[in-house]
Amino acid sequence: MIKIGENNSSNMGRLLSGSLLIMVLTHMLVHAAGNMRTTLFPVLKEEFALTNQQIGLIVAIPSLFQFLLSIPSGMVSDRFGPKRIIAASILIAAVGAFLGSISADPWMYIVASTLLTFNSTLYHPPAQSYVSDITNPRDRSRALGIWHSGGTTGVSLGPLSITLLMGLLAFSWRQIYAFWVIPILLGLVALYFVKTPAEMVKKEVRDTWEEEEPVDTLLNTNMIFLLLSGTVRRFGGGLTTGFLSIWLAEAQGWTIGQIGMMLGISSLIGIVASPLGGELASRYGEKRWFAASLLGSYVFFALAFFFKGFWPFFILFITHSFKG
Repeated sequence: MIKIGENNSSNMGRLLSGSLLIMVLTHMLVHAAGNMRTTLFPVLKEEFALTNQQIGLIVAIPSLFQFLLSIPSGMVSDRFGPKRIIAASILIAAVGAFLGSISADPWMYIVASTLLTFNSTLYHPPAQSYVSDITNPRDRSRALGIWHSGGTTGVSLGPLSITLLMGLLAFSWRQIYAFWVIPILLGLVALYFVKTPAEMVKKEVRDTWEEEEPVDTLLNTNMIFLLLSGTVRRFGGGLTTGFLSIWLAEAQGWTIGQIGMMLGISSLIGIVASPLGGELASRYGEKRWFAASLLGSYVFFALAFFFKGFWPFFILFITHSFKG
């Protein structure tokens, strides 16, 4: 059982610097419009008269670009520095949201979706590097968990904005994309106030940190298997979630509002799950906790399809998301 005492409270206070909180905000904003397409697939299928094969292209093309550009984006980050690349990713997110707001055909929407996927691919390496660089190694899992909660919040805001703005204010899906352009751009203003690692951590303090021994080569066996597992998981998850919304709408009779609520809440719980996962990983080991949480997530996802009705599927899917 986890005990939260004065020591943990002081650690949390030390972690929650202004720069880290701004990084949490930017993480939220770069994901805000990117996850709306999953909820919108039933609407897009009807409006553009798409087949399942064409929906598959809308899902697969952005994911393919994400896979191909993951390693180059990390190299670009090392070359130009984290702050510039994070700024570029925010601009790309704003452009993608704008193109989504004026999409008149499926191909234009694919371009918008690809940009909204690429921006997160470009954002993560420099952002993770920055958060790691300003954090003591013993607190790094906790800090990354806090930072990751911004991403899960952003991912949830897309579906939830569809539920609220389409359901209550009668927005069209294009208007919702337009709604997110200005908030995303405000992330650039916030980024200006992020301090450099040298300003955040004095050299004499950094010298006291107990860093792990550096690896001889970046692309070792462990890294390759980790990259492969992550790629397969993200690609498969994208295909599954894409067609899940269509299946729920066409076969189970769910409304767009219900789908958006489920997908939004399943991401929103990351506000709790991400810091908790970081805390547990720091206690029990990253590899052990990573494997255990993924196993539990897949079990609950599979169980969801054995139950009929809105609430059983809803609860099991939320549990799957909390663990994964």
